[in-house]
Amino acid sequence: MKEEKFAKYSDQELLDKRKNLKTQLIINAVLIGFLIGISIYGAVKNGFTFFTLFPLVFVFFLIKNKTDSRELENEIKSRNLKF
Repeated sequence: MKEEKFAKYSDQELLDKRKNLKTQLIINAVLIGFLIGISIYGAVKNGFTFFTLFPLVFVFFLIKNKTDSRELENEIKSRNLKF
């Protein structure tokens, strides 16, 4: 379904989205590291509780967002666009 969404974009719009996606991936990587660090700190300090595992739920959602980037890359490759 999302591939159809990317199919509607022009070539230039796809390349612009890819440029924005790179920034988003860097921000996601920093957030994932920060949330995992919070979980590890909470586990060491207080043991395993709900609030220790709660940040890991957000990590799951951030990783799930990566599928959008793969679909965008596949659409760019299918059109043989240069980066």
